Amino acid sequence: MSENQELNPAVDFIAGTMGGAASLVVGFPFDTVKVRFQNPEFAQRYSSTMNAFTTIVRKEKFVGLYKGITSPLAAVALMNGLVFASHRFLLKIQLDANNDIPTMSQIALAGAGCGAISSIITTPTELIKIRQQSLTTPTSAKQIAWDIFRRFGVRGLYRGGTSTILRDSGYGAYFWAYEATCRYLNSRVPSTTRSSETSLVVHEFDHQPNQSSWTTLLTAGAVAGIAGWIFTFPFDVVKTRIQGTESSHTTQPLSTRLANTVSPPASYPVLSQMYSTKAMHSPVNPYRSTWPTIVNSYRSEGIRVFFRGLSPTLIRAIPVNMATFATFEAIVHALS
Repeated sequence: MSENQELNPAVDFIAGTMGGAASLVVGFPFDTVKVRFQNPEFAQRYSSTMNAFTTIVRKEKFVGLYKGITSPLAAVALMNGLVFASHRFLLKIQLDANNDIPTMSQIALAGAGCGAISSIITTPTELIKIRQQSLTTPTSAKQIAWDIFRRFGVRGLYRGGTSTILRDSGYGAYFWAYEATCRYLNSRVPSTTRSSETSLVVHEFDHQPNQSSWTTLLTAGAVAGIAGWIFTFPFDVVKTRIQGTESSHTTQPLSTRLANTVSPPASYPVLSQMYSTKAMHSPVNPYRSTWPTIVNSYRSEGIRVFFRGLSPTLIRAIPVNMATFATFEAIVHALS
């Protein structure tokens, strides 16, 4: 890349958007099952991942597996564009020159940083998604968003923000694993069959397509997805429990409290049965913030609770991240 060549963030944004959309369609049913396992109200209803799938389809039809997809899909362009663009920017400020090859520690640090930035988008969208996935009756994202905003304002939409940042720091392990796998597999291929030093982070700067084979890209995507979740899954459990309950510790039933407030527009009916977890009726909500959630979850259910739902998540991570990076690389190639 020449010294005066300008970076084009639109390439990363468009490629990240398409990759995120592809991953969402492929992996959302697994995410629904994961949330059901992590929610104390639903966890005991399913004996296994396959049983959860079949039960949801039988009782809620196939569309039940995609309940809550509206919220993340609406934000997928901004969120994924933000992840890839901010990852490139955080890498850039660590390098002396644009054509320098980043170290693995720089890649991990940039990944953790872009995860913290992306939490600005993921916190409210996942809050709405989790509330939808925890309901057995059809409810729109707009209904849930309005109900939260009307009672708690913008701050209510960022419930679980700390645990979301901790979880999304897993992008460090995510990008590290992807790059490490690409470099390892490329190093085992004869130099005559590949370009030297080709990798995601190199073409993030010069927008040149990754010259790795599709087998390498798909394998690296699968490894990245697994690595990212293994390191941060306990925080995802904590986040789900926090966002699945109210911040208030009142003992007054939700339906009573809503009846005493100003009624929302007719298009947004009161969701009297929305947050039905037992924690809502306790004098003090054990899932009110990150540390109390960790302590109470461990005391009541042991260490295994922090890995509940890991199986469907790891199964989901393989095709989802294959789709993410394959689509990303294909779009970069098309736009280069």
